[in-house]
Amino acid sequence: MHEMLKYQQWESKNWQIRFHIQEVFSKQEFTIKSWKEHELNPKTMDNKAIDWIFFTDSLNFSFWGEDENKQCKITFNNKSYSGWWAFCAAVNRALKEGIPSCDPKYYSAMTEEQLKYILRSDTEIEMPLLEKRLYVAHEVGNVLIKRFGGSFVNCITQCEESAQKLLKMITENFPSFRDEADFMETRVSFYKRAQILIGDIWGCFEGKGLGTFTDISSITMFADYRIPQVLVYFGALEYSEELLHRLESDDILESGERYEVEIRGCTIWAVELVCKELEERIKDGTSIQVFQVNPILVDHFLWDYCRGHNDKMKTIPFHKTRSIYY
Repeated sequence: MHEMLKYQQWESKNWQIRFHIQEVFSKQEFTIKSWKEHELNPKTMDNKAIDWIFFTDSLNFSFWGEDENKQCKITFNNKSYSGWWAFCAAVNRALKEGIPSCDPKYYSAMTEEQLKYILRSDTEIEMPLLEKRLYVAHEVGNVLIKRFGGSFVNCITQCEESAQKLLKMITENFPSFRDEADFMETRVSFYKRAQILIGDIWGCFEGKGLGTFTDISSITMFADYRIPQVLVYFGALEYSEELLHRLESDDILESGERYEVEIRGCTIWAVELVCKELEERIKDGTSIQVFQVNPILVDHFLWDYCRGHNDKMKTIPFHKTRSIYY
């Protein structure tokens, strides 16, 4: 009875998100090609795009500000960006200035002052975790040079078109990508940045060439702090009163603590259930039009939805954790 009650609760609360995603995907408003539609993402399918994706995803973590009204902002091509897009804008600005910011020979040995210049903000708020970003840049750059001939392309070509083999190669060779935690005496892994690295390559190359992965659907959504927020908005997740109180109090959740791990784990499972339901609708013919769906595309859509509807999300707190993993 208890399990049925939880199932019925999921069914009643989750219809909105299923319907919304199915409608958008079936009309082909969001596809694998949507990744390159973002103005700051690479538009080419070449080695330079791989260099950009690897460097940016290596440092793709902790962009939230202590105060939502005071953030690091970076202008590129006369447009101001915040959060993750501010970081992308900074990298593109550096490239435009002639700084080889995506070359491992450069970032494996760059100084703190050089990184500070690349990430310089238009406001008094600097990008968080500058020292850790420098440490990670040095780590991944040196691993690339020493083990993979200075190019992440060499990692991809060794994975035999398997996302799981590439995931294993990344987490075994690049320590900063080992996004793991202990939960109730069990070691669990999220691998957010490693998986988004694979997902971005897949999206940039539209599932072709270097972006061909026969098992791409085995990659989960990318467990961060924004997707739980939009899942709560749609009713697909619900926080306990105790957890909600902590989040509303701006209490920092430590990386690896139970609530933080549970939020990320439940987020992954919620997206898996959404994908499963959509796949069933495609199989039984209830979908308006056949469309591609997997956790990567659902994640991208939800993340964009959250960013595009920031006014609706302001009443829903997101969990704050200072971590190099997301």
